[in-house]
Amino acid sequence: MSAVAVARRMWRAARLEADLYEEVEHDRSATPQAFAVVLCASVAAGIGSFHNGGWAGIGWSAVAWLVGWYAWARTTWWIGTRLLPGPDTHADPGELLRTLGFSSSPGVLLAFALFEPLAGAIFLLCALWMLACMVAAVRQALDYRGNLRAIAVCAIGFPVYAAILGVTLLLLGPWPI
Repeated sequence: MSAVAVARRMWRAARLEADLYEEVEHDRSATPQAFAVVLCASVAAGIGSFHNGGWAGIGWSAVAWLVGWYAWARTTWWIGTRLLPGPDTHADPGELLRTLGFSSSPGVLLAFALFEPLAGAIFLLCALWMLACMVAAVRQALDYRGNLRAIAVCAIGFPVYAAILGVTLLLLGPWPI
């Protein structure tokens, strides 16, 4: 798939199109694309926080986001299929990797946080937008009929994700690459 086609998918994911999340859920060839989306968002986050981490921060950001994405997908899969399954729930971890990867699409805008006066607002806006995308991704990947169960899965799993991301950042430390 071309970069333009992946960019179109990212745009559709950012617009919360349920059909897009359903499409990438079933498209096993979209896993590398989801990886690329997370990588783009993580590099954008590193650029956006350049004033805090410098050049090394971009690399640390990429590693932390990729570890976090994998952990978030596995955690969400477990919560959604074991703890809060719906009547139609049937999913594997790959489906969550793909849908949650594309839910990171609004994260590419984090690079604009490089402009210090706007940084806080941009990080907040992108975080809320990505959270809305995550709910849409979880709903489709876990075949839920409504948003409430998807919101519950995200609410339960997000602290786990945040803890894993925090530990990853602590382990990586501020050392240069």
